[in-house]
Amino acid sequence: ISPREAKLMDPQERLFLQCVYETMEDAGYTREHLGRKRDSELGGSVGVYVGVMYEEYQLYGAQEQVRGRSLALTGNPSSIANRVSYYFDFHGPSIALDTMCSSSLTAIHLACQSLQRGECEAAFAGGVNVSIHPNKYLMLGQNKFMSSKGRCESFGQGGDGYVPGEGVGAVLLKPLSKALKDGDHIYGIIKGTAINHGGKTNGYSVPNPNAQADVIKKAFVEAEVDPRAVSYIEAHGTGTSLGDPIEMTGLSKVFTQQTDDKQFCAIGSAKSNIGHCESAAGIAGLTKVLLQMKYRQLAPSLHSNVLNPNIDFLNSPFKVQQELEEWKRPIISVNGKEIEYPRIAGISSFGAGGVNAHILIEEHV
Repeated sequence: ISPREAKLMDPQERLFLQCVYETMEDAGYTREHLGRKRDSELGGSVGVYVGVMYEEYQLYGAQEQVRGRSLALTGNPSSIANRVSYYFDFHGPSIALDTMCSSSLTAIHLACQSLQRGECEAAFAGGVNVSIHPNKYLMLGQNKFMSSKGRCESFGQGGDGYVPGEGVGAVLLKPLSKALKDGDHIYGIIKGTAINHGGKTNGYSVPNPNAQADVIKKAFVEAEVDPRAVSYIEAHGTGTSLGDPIEMTGLSKVFTQQTDDKQFCAIGSAKSNIGHCESAAGIAGLTKVLLQMKYRQLAPSLHSNVLNPNIDFLNSPFKVQQELEEWKRPIISVNGKEIEYPRIAGISSFGAGGVNAHILIEEHV
């Protein structure tokens, strides 16, 4: 990147480029190897999908103009994806998208569809979120989104808002058969993905539990997974007295249609640890799930010692993960026979404007 470009570049563009580079290194590839394509004049058919929500860096340019300095800073989210494709010479789809807080999980959903359609052979997908300007905090405070205690109390008593977190993350996605053939290190297998919209509700930022249940059910149907076999849910879990009970209603609706068993599935949210990463919340949740699968441990969800009294956890399929413990594979009785299932997790991500996303991940054995 030229010094002139670097000086005026939105930090989110640079951070996501660096993150994709690190993702490629972690996967054991080089730019030359992944960008190469046989029998083609073009480089590699690799897609780039990134969720991004805030474009506030350009506000600094506006402030300079008020002071009499002619300075313009660009606010093009497309550059966050395009910069990666340009740098690595990738020729698959290159898309930056904004569905608010479900952006990065939606990016992964679209990347999976692109792979299934044969539009690309591999894809980088993720999200980036930087709190770059005071305007964001003024807006969140003005609209009563901010936590009065300075923390996300997912499923805890008295939660009244969230704290924005900064983050950037990406995964390299490939069809499982190709990953096995190439001898790749596989962190997890995406079994199913789904997105939808909540439609008209009691307010623009009020979730729809029926729509949330529908998107989760669609992911289960695509994955051909029985909810009873799911042993962990990485919830959206912003930690509000309204949002958390609505999320639990949607989840319970899907699970109780298939089983009457209680408290067999652990649930938690990374937001209690690192804040709500907004457009990077989905990739943060996916990262947490993959690390839990790697170490076969369930991490505690913080600030939930006293649970939200508006949620009846005892009579639900879920129990809030409040301490570090071994993640055991579920053993389920089927026709009188005990069957051990792999570790399977669901990840939910819901945008304030109504876009819901859910992904099911299975450990790779």
